[in-house]
Amino acid sequence: MTALPAYVARLEHVSKIYTVGPVHVTALDDVNLSIRRGEFVAITGPSGSGKSTLMHILGCLDSATSGTVELEGRDISRASPNERARIRNTRIGFVFQAFNLLPRFSVQHNVELPLTYAGISKHERAVRARRLIELVGLADRAHHLPQQLSGGQRQRAAIARALVNDPALIFADEPTGNLDTKTGAQILQLFASLHQQGRTIIIVTHDHDIAACAGRRIALRDGRIVQDTAA
Repeated sequence: MTALPAYVARLEHVSKIYTVGPVHVTALDDVNLSIRRGEFVAITGPSGSGKSTLMHILGCLDSATSGTVELEGRDISRASPNERARIRNTRIGFVFQAFNLLPRFSVQHNVELPLTYAGISKHERAVRARRLIELVGLADRAHHLPQQLSGGQRQRAAIARALVNDPALIFADEPTGNLDTKTGAQILQLFASLHQQGRTIIIVTHDHDIAACAGRRIALRDGRIVQDTAA
């Protein structure tokens, strides 16, 4: 059996420059970063610091202008848009502040969606989705629509969906931003539990209290890493 790479993701001298007419904006500036398998990482920084751009590049939502990007030991720097889409669907899970659940679909159907795109059989989709819906504590809400759920329940459904393809890396972008303090704490506890099970999790947040829940905190400013601290 081939051993899994120790690093889930690696960036070497990665820069991202956006061009709008005659204006060039450097969103990331010569970033070097390695994420080990099983780490719980928080990426922080003020608006415009580059944290969302970093997530988009690590998550195959965008490509770097220069530098090398590796995922699970494979160079994906020059991957085609179709290949990046395949990687996003099979190896990366996303949890967003706005939940991004399809309103006309039940929790069960929302969680199954990534498996549908991956061509998994109907029976296998149902089995996997049910298992994860139970894992996040929504077994009695599996057939409810998103509007029938509380904010915390919607986020739990989004987390189940992010897990359904057994991704190498889970991104959570301001995952408690639309939740009250108590519910947000419960969602962070769920992420902590998933991390204890061996999941690799990256939370992108401007909130230092949320970042403190992670074992490693990376701070960005003006497109550069200015701090990288392990708890």
